[in-house]
Amino acid sequence: MADPEEHPTDLPECPSAQDDGLLPKELRAWMVLLAAMGAVEQELRSVVKDRLDVSHDEFLILCLLAEQPDGLRMTRVAELLGRPKTRLTYQIACLQHAGLVTRKSVCGDRRGIEVALTEKARRLLEEASGSLATTVTGALSRVMGPDQHAAMCGLLPELAEEPEAP
Repeated sequence: MADPEEHPTDLPECPSAQDDGLLPKELRAWMVLLAAMGAVEQELRSVVKDRLDVSHDEFLILCLLAEQPDGLRMTRVAELLGRPKTRLTYQIACLQHAGLVTRKSVCGDRRGIEVALTEKARRLLEEASGSLATTVTGALSRVMGPDQHAAMCGLLPELAEEPEAP
């Protein structure tokens, strides 16, 4: 996390510390999370394109599959990412064409399709992980003040750890 002195002075205080205002603290916290997500997505787009040569939405699919060594059903991927199945089918086809995912029929379910990462995708994600982590940390530090960062680290303790150098 960057030095608190480097933060712009217009960053809002941690929502949980504020008890006044029109919105309840839960909505204020949600707005901070939305701002953080937007900042991370915006900065990750170019890094993902440069390092992995995939779109941001395709990157989200790769990240989801990276946590599932045996793969996932396409319906579950669509559910978890909140994507229409038709859009997901196109994105999976692009990833398959790039050699980053495999598709196979689910045994006993003729309509079920399971997708999984290839070794090529795993290698690319591993090689890019340092710069991706640095990008996320930097984006969060520009949007969140020290109190907000501490609150997020309470929810996600792994954010408190320093990222490895790329």
